Amino acid sequence: MEKAKKVEVVENLKGVFSEAGSVVVAHYSGMTVAQMSTLRARMRAEGASFKVAKNRLALRASEGTPANTIAHLFKGPTGLAISKDPVTASRIAVAYAKENGKLVILGGVVGNTALDVNGIEALASLPSLDELRGKIVGLLQAPATKIAGVLQAPASQLARVLSAYATKEAA
Repeated sequence: MEKAKKVEVVENLKGVFSEAGSVVVAHYSGMTVAQMSTLRARMRAEGASFKVAKNRLALRASEGTPANTIAHLFKGPTGLAISKDPVTASRIAVAYAKENGKLVILGGVVGNTALDVNGIEALASLPSLDELRGKIVGLLQAPATKIAGVLQAPASQLARVLSAYATKEAA
């Protein structure tokens, strides 16, 4: 690779590391092109990406970024799952690693916090940002429906009492 191309790759990776919400490092040894394409397609569908990077260039790019805390993981056939959302890359990588044993997750970084394999798996079990937003909206709407039910209940109870008195007097 030419020196100018290496500088371009390092600058590109440095930008990716700086802007990423999470970076998951994995070994992909033995995966076929089709399996790698499937993984990349799943990542792309969720707004994440999977990149293969030369370790030496990834080490240089990680300097001065949050990914510097996981620089020791850049050994062997290294792939990087990257997403702006802290959960997406972890969730897809862990799910794919369960399906395909050739993808081995080593660790990752979320924000400035380095995570080991267990941390990545725990992060993968969290709901995504969109799911959390849906739950919050549901929680915000629930009190309104309960208030409407409570306000409606006295009126219906009053109507039942009046109806009962009316039937009692008619009898």
